[in-house]
Amino acid sequence: MPTAPRTPVDAGVEERVLAVVAELVGELRGESAPAIDPGDSLERDLGINSLERVELLVRLERAFGVPLGEAVLAEAETPSDLTAGVAAGVAAADAAPAAAPPGRSARAPVRASAGSPAGARSIVEALAWHVERAADRTHIHLREDDGRETPLSYGWLWDEASRVAGGMAARGLGRGDTVAIMLRTEQRFFPTFIGTLMAGCVPVPLYPPFRPDRIAEYAARQTAILDNAGVRLLVTFREVERLAGLMRRRVATLDAVVAADAVAGEPRPPRPGSADDPALIQYTSGSTGHPKGVLLSHGNLLANVRAIQQRLEIGPADVAVSWLPLYHDMGLIGAWLGALYFGTPLALMSPLAFLSRPVRWLRALEAHRGTLSPAPNFAFDLCTTRIADGELDGLDLSSVRVLLNGSEAVLPETIRRFADRFAPYGLRPGAVLPVYGLAECSVGLAAPPPGRTPRIDNVERGTFQASGHAVPAPADDLRALGFVSCGRALPGHELEVVDAAGARAPERREGRVRFRGPSATAGYYRNPRATRAIAGGDGWLDTGDLGYVADGELFLTGRSKDLIIKGGSNLYPHEAEAAAATVPGVRAGCVAAFGAADAERGTERFVIVAETRLTAAAELAALRRAVTRTVTGALGVAPDRIVLAPPGSVAKTSSGKIRRAATREAWQAGRLRSRRGGAAGQWLRLAASAARAATAEWCSRAVRLCFTAWVVALVLATGPFAWALVRAGAGGRRVDRIVGRWTRLLMALAGCRVEVSGRERTPAAGPVVFVANHASYLDSPLLMSVLPAGARFAAKARLARLPVLGTVIRRAGHIPLRKDDQAQRIEGVEDLRAPLSRGEPLCIFPEGTFDEVPRLLPFRLGAFRAAVDAGCPVVPVAIRGARRVFPAGTWLLRPGRIAVTFGPPLRPSGTEWSEIVRLRDEARAFIAEHCSES
Repeated sequence: MPTAPRTPVDAGVEERVLAVVAELVGELRGESAPAIDPGDSLERDLGINSLERVELLVRLERAFGVPLGEAVLAEAETPSDLTAGVAAGVAAADAAPAAAPPGRSARAPVRASAGSPAGARSIVEALAWHVERAADRTHIHLREDDGRETPLSYGWLWDEASRVAGGMAARGLGRGDTVAIMLRTEQRFFPTFIGTLMAGCVPVPLYPPFRPDRIAEYAARQTAILDNAGVRLLVTFREVERLAGLMRRRVATLDAVVAADAVAGEPRPPRPGSADDPALIQYTSGSTGHPKGVLLSHGNLLANVRAIQQRLEIGPADVAVSWLPLYHDMGLIGAWLGALYFGTPLALMSPLAFLSRPVRWLRALEAHRGTLSPAPNFAFDLCTTRIADGELDGLDLSSVRVLLNGSEAVLPETIRRFADRFAPYGLRPGAVLPVYGLAECSVGLAAPPPGRTPRIDNVERGTFQASGHAVPAPADDLRALGFVSCGRALPGHELEVVDAAGARAPERREGRVRFRGPSATAGYYRNPRATRAIAGGDGWLDTGDLGYVADGELFLTGRSKDLIIKGGSNLYPHEAEAAAATVPGVRAGCVAAFGAADAERGTERFVIVAETRLTAAAELAALRRAVTRTVTGALGVAPDRIVLAPPGSVAKTSSGKIRRAATREAWQAGRLRSRRGGAAGQWLRLAASAARAATAEWCSRAVRLCFTAWVVALVLATGPFAWALVRAGAGGRRVDRIVGRWTRLLMALAGCRVEVSGRERTPAAGPVVFVANHASYLDSPLLMSVLPAGARFAAKARLARLPVLGTVIRRAGHIPLRKDDQAQRIEGVEDLRAPLSRGEPLCIFPEGTFDEVPRLLPFRLGAFRAAVDAGCPVVPVAIRGARRVFPAGTWLLRPGRIAVTFGPPLRPSGTEWSEIVRLRDEARAFIAEHCSES
């Protein structure tokens, strides 16, 4: 990333900065202050990770008496960079008049107006409701990098979003197109997100690059997300357009990369929509594996925020405060979209503003008289340990009603320490509220009632680890396990704990947590296998988490994939990680514990990977013994392997969670100690990768051009004979036979193999409705070659007017439907009943059309109503591979294999509307499973 011009510095400033850095590094290494070179890498050479950067900036601010912006925290890679940041801060302080303490404000907070948009069907309608009533009212108080706040009103958001919607429409984007938003916590994020919805598109929030020395890792992950989502437009900020441009070469669907300030166009009103329309694809953080896109509808989001509003008793007097990133569900939905719906003002700062000075969060709560704020568990720890007493002078937290602690494991000791530290500053005993949620349930699933002191359940360690039975432990049991209650399911939602057989587990018995309710996702975007993996039947979804229920409340114990089974005992990695992190020499927050299969012993090895800056053999041996003693004492079980690794070895998500599975894979592959290389080297590798991708693209185009020329030659050589047969007087089924045989001949000569399976399931006689997915212009002739002769196709009327294709449609007796009232005719099925009444098969593409993005569009109900009216079966037909051979948006073909899979006949059992919907859903489910698109 480009760096800002540096302020000239004198040797005295640099010397003092190096002294502060040396002091911290010496403390971390447990030795006297070492010699520091201005060009040393803070992470690779000095072992200073993200949390230690916070400590370093605090010390520099105290040493020089100036505030340092969060840009210094994010971008400084060397002590020389820190020196430049300090010099700039000193120069600004000398030039500026005395200012009020950071975060304080004399402005009176603006309260929400009464009421919320209970009748809204979408996020856009919720915003419109507020605009109609109070367009000038402040929606967001956005903290800028310089510490000032910019008020953003509902009316401003609507006007700017309308321009974004117009700009997207001008680019040819429309309903269902996915748009990636790679923006920081900045003004343009909000109209870009809402404008995407107004245009009928689906936003895909992505986290922006944070660390230049990890740019290659970032690019690989984000490219996979862009490809999976089929993104057509990437909206970002100018500083990373170069990186985004390199990523574009590796994403086939990506048409353009634009800066957020360049996407706007002429204002346009929002496209009509419904509660079932997609509102967001939220990619999971990847703490347990590869990222998966959680598809959420407007109805899902609104159901969740309404349930949260009811449980937390949110009203007009509330004010929200947040520093959580907008690419994360807790920050995006729980903070921003929730505040938008509730009508509560939101004071918002960037994550870097909080990390660089945690007291800013508390000062913002004070200044705005904030009542609500969400944060993960580590933030409460950071406030407890990283804020000096002097920074809290005069702090008043008496307005705070609810601090939501969620998004990661909630630790009992964290809650106790935070409550004790800030009680003298007016924090209520029941203000910290442990909650539970997940992206698959939009954001929130369970919470206790507000105002209640957190409930901590202490259970007998040995019994729980051996059997999963949470037996309450005596008060004096120092080895007891402590679990925090997350309360009950939100209104309108259900959760339960089930055993291995899927039966509900008894009270206080550990099992898998599952849930259902109106906030639940319909599935992972374009990933039917992952969707099937979490489906539990009857609407239940598996969370992947473990827990138990006591007195109707949920106590989480860990993730099922992370559970370590050692000698018949269940071990919980977060407890082992917390114990190991207390050993001097281990980097806090940089420990991963996991189980690894041991084929020889037929059990799991208990492995701990801990980052350290130590390098001497004797020091490493002593540290390994200390970690073993500490973990064994805490858990009662000794680790099989302690792996001491250099900084940066433990994999983490964008939100800082430990990626245990990824760390295990790296350890097993021997990659833990591999160096990432400098930022310059990574940029060179990315550029080389983009060049290879461009070369591959041009080679692919050349191959496709040659293949297309060959197919055109085949058509010119054989087409006239087929056309002559059609024109010679053939009609009805004979036309279909001619077209079908000619298609099979072309496919064979072109080397495109067509595999057909399940055709024996098709009824031998009588009326039947075939429904197939539509992905390519090949689909109709392809089906003519595999369906029973005489099947009637429903086609758009404009196709019947084309010179060649129109003749085939008319002579074969297929059914033309006028485009201007196609929906009416499909839903009325008047023209579809005739062939079924004559006992003829009917073939329909229920999507009605196809587009360039590989996906299944919504199925119309006409074909299924026709089947119910005629009392005949529906046979789903899945076509896979046709899109690759002849994709939309181009006339260049490519060789490939096509599979056509016939499903079992679906027979209507009545004439009710519910039967029509059932047939549609079952047919679509079969096609989605076999067509590789969803």
